[in-house]
Amino acid sequence: MKLRDTLHLSLHTVASYRTRSLLIVLSIALGVAAVLVLTALGDGARRYVVGKFSSIGTNLIVVLPGRAETAGGFPGAVLAQTPRDLTLEDARFLGYLPQVKCYAPLNIGVAELAAASRLREVTVLGSTADLLPIRHMNLVQGSFLAQGAERSAQMILGAKLAQEFFPHGNAIGQRVRLGDRRFLVSGVLAIQGESMGFNSDELVIIPIDYAQALFNTSSLFRILVEARSRSDITSAKEAIRDILKRRHDGEDDVTVITQDAVLATFDRILRALTLGVAGIATISLAVAGILVMNVMLVAVSQRTSEIGLLKAIGAPSAAIRFLFFAEALWLSLAGAVIGFTLGQFGSLLIRLAYPQLPAWPPTWASIAGVTIAFVTGILASLLPAARAARLDPVKALGGK
Repeated sequence: MKLRDTLHLSLHTVASYRTRSLLIVLSIALGVAAVLVLTALGDGARRYVVGKFSSIGTNLIVVLPGRAETAGGFPGAVLAQTPRDLTLEDARFLGYLPQVKCYAPLNIGVAELAAASRLREVTVLGSTADLLPIRHMNLVQGSFLAQGAERSAQMILGAKLAQEFFPHGNAIGQRVRLGDRRFLVSGVLAIQGESMGFNSDELVIIPIDYAQALFNTSSLFRILVEARSRSDITSAKEAIRDILKRRHDGEDDVTVITQDAVLATFDRILRALTLGVAGIATISLAVAGILVMNVMLVAVSQRTSEIGLLKAIGAPSAAIRFLFFAEALWLSLAGAVIGFTLGQFGSLLIRLAYPQLPAWPPTWASIAGVTIAFVTGILASLLPAARAARLDPVKALGGK
């Protein structure tokens, strides 16, 4: 039997059993589509998180009070001790390091903002002028806590707050009340949206000194540091830890986190998640393979006369095996193509529903899904093909 005849006969057989073939193709297609859609979600989440964290700054180092150990928490907590506070003086010393380009001490809290006959609770961030370049923030109006003017009662409004309190766009120069203090609006942030848990559009930024007075604290929430270059990040991290250790009486009681380390951690976790959901989706392809094998085993018993006739006219056992192999190949091909199309369409629907999520199926997932569909179908055909090839032609013609 020629290859062309075998392929034609196998395709005709697949088309003849429409319901059976449709169910097999559908099961394979859903398995492939599941692999593509779930990996698109996982990889999209990874790229979204990494992109969001990358957008908060370049060559970023974050200094936190307290020493975080691998076991979790702070070692002083066991002895009912609290970690030493970070202070403005600590932050100023970091600015003297040669590896440091700029730094921004941070305080954060919540207070009531009152202006233009409106009142609402807002998130308040206290910092200095260097916060703008470190966090890659932009202004659409006014200026940002001018250098040397940190002690003046200036305020920066997020875009949404500025629109809410001053809908006519006249926010600059307005006097507002924040908590029990009055401030002058000196700038309005550009629309930036949410980044790592903070919605910059609903944020109020004031000088760090005023934030400490407003919240009655002398400690800092964080210190953001920007290294001069990517190659300086490691040495800057060690220098920061060393200088703060000397300032804190030899106690290594701060945690220094680099942006690259956080990004690498997120990347590893979300890649593992993507592989995990891909593995779960692949199980459906294995189930589809079992379905193919079961249906084809039943087909062998239903087509004994056909197999006997082929053997009677001289078709060798290898041709019989290849006939069943070709049928499985057609089914796998149809399932893989339809599944790939459904997976791409499903990913498109996710991107349309959530434009901020880059839910594109990874190339490796597309290749793996289609390949596994082919391999599953081919492996599932081996046992039915072997059983068909072993049939005795005389008994097969008799329908036994």
